[in-house]
Amino acid sequence: MSATTASNDGVTARALRRELHASRAVPSVITGIFVAAACILLFLEAVLEAVGDPPFLIDLDEVAAALGRLPGLLPASVLVPAGLLVFVLGLVLALAAVLPGRRARFAVPNARAAVVVDSEILAATLARRARLAAGVGPEQVLVTVGRRRVEVSVRPTSGIPVDAEAVRRAVEEDLRDTVTEPFPTVQVSIAPSGVIGQ
Repeated sequence: MSATTASNDGVTARALRRELHASRAVPSVITGIFVAAACILLFLEAVLEAVGDPPFLIDLDEVAAALGRLPGLLPASVLVPAGLLVFVLGLVLALAAVLPGRRARFAVPNARAAVVVDSEILAATLARRARLAAGVGPEQVLVTVGRRRVEVSVRPTSGIPVDAEAVRRAVEEDLRDTVTEPFPTVQVSIAPSGVIGQ
C-alpha cells in the first residue's frame, strides 16, 4: 500500500466519521457559556463583597442563608423532585459530553469515496425490497430504520399468507449490499388482519 493510498484511506475514514456522528460543539458551547457566566458573576460578587461595595446582582451572604433555610421552608414533596430534576439534568449533560452522537445515516461500501445514505432513503429502498419479497402493494409495507434496528411491518392481502422469514432474508441481503456501518438487525412483523383488494 502506497503512502498516497494510506492517506486517502485516512481522509475517507475521517469524512465518514464526520458524516455519521453528530457534533457535540453546540451543547458544549452552550454549557460552557452558562458555566463561565455563573463563575464570572460569583467572582464579581465576591470581589465586591471583599472591598465592601454593594452587590451587583445577588448578595452571596443572603443566598447562602436562604439555601440554609430552604430545607425547613419547603416540604420534601418539593425538594425531592427538584433534586431529582437537577440530577437528571446533570446526567443528561454528562452523557451528552461522553457518548458519541449518531446521525440517522449509514455508510455505503465504496472503494474510492466516502458514501453516506440517509435513513429515509434507506427505508424507501428496503420497503421496495420487502414489498417484492412479500408480494404486496406499496401501501402495505412500512419500514422504519433506526440506528441499530430495521423494523418492517407488512399488511398482507386477505387470503394470501406472507412468509416473514423470506421478507427478513430479502431485507438483510439488501442491507449487506448497501450498508457497512452500522449494520442493523432486521425485525419483521406481519399484521394479523389483511387488506382487501390490493
